[in-house]
Amino acid sequence: MAIPIIETWKRYFMEDRNEGLGSSYERIVINLKLAELVKDFSIQNCVEVPSFGFTGISGINSMWLAKQNLDVHVIDNHRIRVNLIKSVWKEMNLKANIIYQEKLEHLPFSDKEIDFAWNYSSLWFLEDLDLFLKELTRVIRKVIMFCVPNRSGLGYLSQKYLSKLKLKDLLRENFIIPKYFIGKMGENSWRLLDKGFFDCPPWPDIGMSKEEFFKMFGLKFLIPGSSRQNTHFISVLDYYSERDIHFDEKMLKYMWLEKILPSYMKYFWAHHKFFIFVPEGKYEK
Repeated sequence: MAIPIIETWKRYFMEDRNEGLGSSYERIVINLKLAELVKDFSIQNCVEVPSFGFTGISGINSMWLAKQNLDVHVIDNHRIRVNLIKSVWKEMNLKANIIYQEKLEHLPFSDKEIDFAWNYSSLWFLEDLDLFLKELTRVIRKVIMFCVPNRSGLGYLSQKYLSKLKLKDLLRENFIIPKYFIGKMGENSWRLLDKGFFDCPPWPDIGMSKEEFFKMFGLKFLIPGSSRQNTHFISVLDYYSERDIHFDEKMLKYMWLEKILPSYMKYFWAHHKFFIFVPEGKYEK
């Protein structure tokens, strides 16, 4: 979680596409979870809504889905950001229906038109979570996934209480409390199928760049190299544009901790949690 992105998100589009190691790693880890869902639920089309969350370039988390030839929709409620998202997708030569929707409590789809909906660290930007969930469950047929910050994580707690930007003034933190949104999904006849911790790399969830974190401890050699000389430019866009076809392999080298850390330790270290919902009466384990 990097609170300043609320005010600085434009620079990732217009000034510097270097998302750094932290955001790059989490995007590849997200792709692994998306791959599981696409396979398990035979997903053909999907929508990412809201698309703005706590990570570099908004609107590109669904690019992996587009690379799998899914019919992808991306929805955002900021007109300038929508235009910027469109430009990045066009640059990557990937197709998506990128939609400006002022009120996210109203979605431009018919009942049960879409197989899968998801979002990443974005629920707390909504104006009315109850109405949004009612509308989302109307249009989705198979599965919904929410990814939210791990509120018990040391990084989250440190940023929440030490940041000069007050969380309560900028976000609706109660919207990412699992008990709250799980209950609301139940009211809409959707049940929790699975949940867990993820995005658990060998660095804390801190606001500073992970490159600087490694340098502080004399671990500069762990930072991935780059085709840009004398820089440590890291962007998943190099992967999607095929300028760096081994990008995912480089990021997954940092996944060793995620694989071995027990859940009780991830409770304090993982950066995010995922929650997967399905309609009641379907997809019983």
